[in-house]
Amino acid sequence: MDVRATAKHLPISARKLRLVIDQVRGMDADQALTVLKFMPKKGADFTGKAVASALANAENNFDLNRNAMFISTIHADEGVTLKRMKAGARGRYKPRLRRTSHLTVILSEREE
Repeated sequence: MDVRATAKHLPISARKLRLVIDQVRGMDADQALTVLKFMPKKGADFTGKAVASALANAENNFDLNRNAMFISTIHADEGVTLKRMKAGARGRYKPRLRRTSHLTVILSEREE
């Protein structure tokens, strides 16, 4: 059985988030939470919350064993981009793009 959790409109670019999720793809869920806890990147907090949410969904909604869960699929997609402006030299316009991302975590039960 697959259990899903999503986090949308995260205030981090998808490119930076992918650096974190590539480290935990395929890991056991509890092991991934431990790795993310000590990772010094901003995206590790967002990823840890999404993995913890997926684990809670598995336990409470589907009565699955927490120790048998692993990250089968995890991906970060681009969200909306907020376009802001900053005044540049000689009266010009300098765009500031505030990128966001959507994170999807899918946990599966490991077969014994």
